[in-house]
Amino acid sequence: MNIGKTRTLTLTAMAAAMVIPSLGMAETLRVADSFPVGHYIAENMTKVWMDRVTELTGGEVEFEYYPAEQLGKSKDLLSLAQSNTVDIGYVGVSYVADKLPLSAVGELPEAFNSSCQGTEAYWSIARPGGVLDEAELAPQDVRMLLVMILSPYQIFTAESEITDIDSFKGMKLRATGGTKEIAVQLMDATPVNIPAPETREALTRGTIDGVLFPHSSALPYELEPALAYGTEGMNFGSFVASYVISEDRWNQLSPEVQQAMTDAAEEVIGSACKAAEELDLKDKQTMADAGVTFVSLPEDDMAEIGERMSTIGEKWAEDLDGRGLPGSEVLQAFRDALAQQDAGGDETASSN
Repeated sequence: MNIGKTRTLTLTAMAAAMVIPSLGMAETLRVADSFPVGHYIAENMTKVWMDRVTELTGGEVEFEYYPAEQLGKSKDLLSLAQSNTVDIGYVGVSYVADKLPLSAVGELPEAFNSSCQGTEAYWSIARPGGVLDEAELAPQDVRMLLVMILSPYQIFTAESEITDIDSFKGMKLRATGGTKEIAVQLMDATPVNIPAPETREALTRGTIDGVLFPHSSALPYELEPALAYGTEGMNFGSFVASYVISEDRWNQLSPEVQQAMTDAAEEVIGSACKAAEELDLKDKQTMADAGVTFVSLPEDDMAEIGERMSTIGEKWAEDLDGRGLPGSEVLQAFRDALAQQDAGGDETASSN
């Protein structure tokens, strides 16, 4: 008997026995967010990305998805991701302004009028190696995997008719996050911080007179029966919806899985914001059909509101600069990215 040959065959068989089970074992990652079941962000971005990663890895990575704050409150999901309690956590940056103040740059009423304009510009500074990533995300030991900037917020009122710039004086308007609170104050109204799930009750009880919301966020919370009027064509700020993973958990993934996640994000971020834009138009019509009257303010009033909103960015940046944070640098990077989006759009239009 050839002992050397037998030993070689035995070692080969042992190696195969060790490899084959590992090929059949998928790694399961837990993804947690606060969106209600069926929310358009989860349906058009989160789930699509998870499915694409599973596809690109040939089933090596699978996901368990926990919506509706099943694993933690929205304000706690960043900490849960940082501690690896969840593998991937949803971060609405206005909920964690104490930890991610610079990341709120995408919520400023800047020069974008669609979800994709804002999203693509924001992603260019928030992705690994971007200005925002290096200034804030990396120091917090997290990596942004996905992001969507919602379509610009409008003002909706429960009863009071909207006719001009003075219509909002003295109103109590639901607004979350410092930048949108400033926007409300600049309209001579009072901001009231109320969680989204409690907004409809606050409207029907008269606790608030109206809200700052995008169309597609009003419907999941069934606000349209409680609303009568809404602005159109304005930008009173937006909302940054993102998902992050801790650097520690990221580094535990194989390079192949990391690349699959990165490639899937590049595909899905663009398609998701386009889906959000289409849904925004559809949902605006749904609100109109439900009885909400949309109002285009007089041109002079729109210009005046635009001037007021344009001051928010500088105030925001100065405040952060005064705290030793690079607010002005991040704001300028975001504005430069928005300008590049506009230039790209102009070039595309001219070539058609």
